[in-house]
Amino acid sequence: MEFNAVILAGGRATRLGGVPKPSLKYDGGTLLSHALQAARGASAVVVVGPDVPGGSESTQLPVGVLRAREEPVFAGPAAAIAAGLAALKNSPSTPWTLVLACDMPHASRGVDLLWAALASSPNVEGVMAVSPDGRKQPLLGAYSTAALEREVAVASDGSGLTNSSVFRLLARLNLLDVDVPAGSTDDVDTWEDAAALGINYELEADVKSQEETLEEWCRTLLQAFELEGVEVDVNEVLAVAGVAAHSVVRPAAPLTTFIAGYAAGMARGIGQASDDASMNAALELARKVAKEYSESGTDPE
Repeated sequence: MEFNAVILAGGRATRLGGVPKPSLKYDGGTLLSHALQAARGASAVVVVGPDVPGGSESTQLPVGVLRAREEPVFAGPAAAIAAGLAALKNSPSTPWTLVLACDMPHASRGVDLLWAALASSPNVEGVMAVSPDGRKQPLLGAYSTAALEREVAVASDGSGLTNSSVFRLLARLNLLDVDVPAGSTDDVDTWEDAAALGINYELEADVKSQEETLEEWCRTLLQAFELEGVEVDVNEVLAVAGVAAHSVVRPAAPLTTFIAGYAAGMARGIGQASDDASMNAALELARKVAKEYSESGTDPE
């Protein structure tokens, strides 16, 4: 299977305290090196993201691997895919483009299955990984290069790709869902994710400081609004914000949490449920709607 590869290695890593994901170490290499290994066999590879400080392994790409950056920076994964395709214009054209996020250390477990599915399904425009729990992961997928370029052009002529959802970019493609092994799509959004995967980082004290700052800020806000008795699960709120940012567009994160909080307050105010129950129900509904939105590409009914 002839293909080029676009590896997404940008993003603010806000919930990691700004620590660059590509430089995190796992099983003897960086997350970026694992992504490059998952893309082995590509005719050309481009890494979309900034140069990462922290040692020669992090700052230097293998010979022949291209570097690109989305415009504007931190414009999101859809814009990063477009930047990667543009950087590959001067490389030999291939019928397929493998798209990988650099923060999935076990992505290689699913890549061979993607190619096998493509080989047996000649009429599709691409394949997308689906985890055992049914979650689609567009950043572990292989897509028709011509179809991707077409959709990027359409989006660029329309509303643009800044802060746009990858699901929206791919919405018109005839894609095949491919079941991949457990762990293939596990990514690193938080330090809890990193710990679950066995990833360590030397700035653990700084991470704890950030978590303590968030907890302190949460208490300060609750006091300001005279809500001292309300318990807020900061990690759960951030998790829901992350789902909204990935499934819709990045600015949807604060908007989603605001509306969920408002709905929880209304439910508590009319005596519909307790504080905890109201908040949990609102966050769970927000998570569900965001996922449905990303899968349909339109407003859920």
